[in-house]
Amino acid sequence: MATETTTQARATRTASAPVALRLSGLTKRYGERLAVDHLDLEIKQGEVFGFLGPNGAGKTTTIRMALGLIRPTDGEVQILGHDLDLHRAEILPRVGALVEQPALYNYLSGRDNLRAIADTLGGVPEQRIDEVVELVALKGRDGDRVKTYSLGMKQRLGVAMALLQDPDLLILDEPANGLDPAGIVEMRDLLRQLAAQGKTVFISSHVLTEVRQICDRVAILSKGKLVTVADIESLVGSHGAFRVTFEPGRAAEALAATQRQPWGANARLDSADALVVTAPGGFGRELNLYLVNAGFAPETIAPYSEDLEAVFLRLTGESGDH
Repeated sequence: MATETTTQARATRTASAPVALRLSGLTKRYGERLAVDHLDLEIKQGEVFGFLGPNGAGKTTTIRMALGLIRPTDGEVQILGHDLDLHRAEILPRVGALVEQPALYNYLSGRDNLRAIADTLGGVPEQRIDEVVELVALKGRDGDRVKTYSLGMKQRLGVAMALLQDPDLLILDEPANGLDPAGIVEMRDLLRQLAAQGKTVFISSHVLTEVRQICDRVAILSKGKLVTVADIESLVGSHGAFRVTFEPGRAAEALAATQRQPWGANARLDSADALVVTAPGGFGRELNLYLVNAGFAPETIAPYSEDLEAVFLRLTGESGDH
């Protein structure tokens, strides 16, 4: 609940904030294949924004266009209020990015990898390197050669590289890739910390449980097309539906009785044999009153929150792991 409250408060603050990243009609075609199809998106400053879609949906292609790594077939990118094509040299130093696997020198230490990147950026104070090492929880291992790092440690080093210039906009492609559960929690805390500092964080991810816990809004992409853009709670919220449990053996009877009501035609049982139904008038007390009078006193009744993975699969028409 505390996480949801914090996310909602941040969403309220960023609602009227300036736009950090604007994609307008962004399109990429490879021959006959349309990889990204006239994509329009606005990400506000200070927002943590999730970018979701099945493999092959066009997420990485979109990110590469947003960073100027590949040219769009059509459309434009604006970063922090400036057109990327016209102001590339001014804008890109204010953007930190991790796209797919970070390019690392395995024979160098983590710190020397950071120094090498710092040199290509025109120099970064050693104090800043100390700060990012601490931020990504690599302190004590930064002197070890990267070839001894786990995949998760390499991923965190990649995030450290993206943070070297203290960017205003951070674009991360699958930042939780290779992280164990503890590492995922550390990454989540880091991204929250960055958002609290006013930075904009754009995350492409398939770890849907993490997206729900950290993002203010999400966009879902399927086959290059934008399916939806919404805040997390409006995607998974109850919308007047409730989840009701009963004593063993009563759920199926309660379902049959509920489905005979005009407001209960779409009632169903979930995988745990609980009744999911829209309440008459949207009020839980009315649903509870009906069930009690019908002889099906609930064990528990609570607003129904759809799992983000279920929303994702329903909207993209996909199945299986993504």
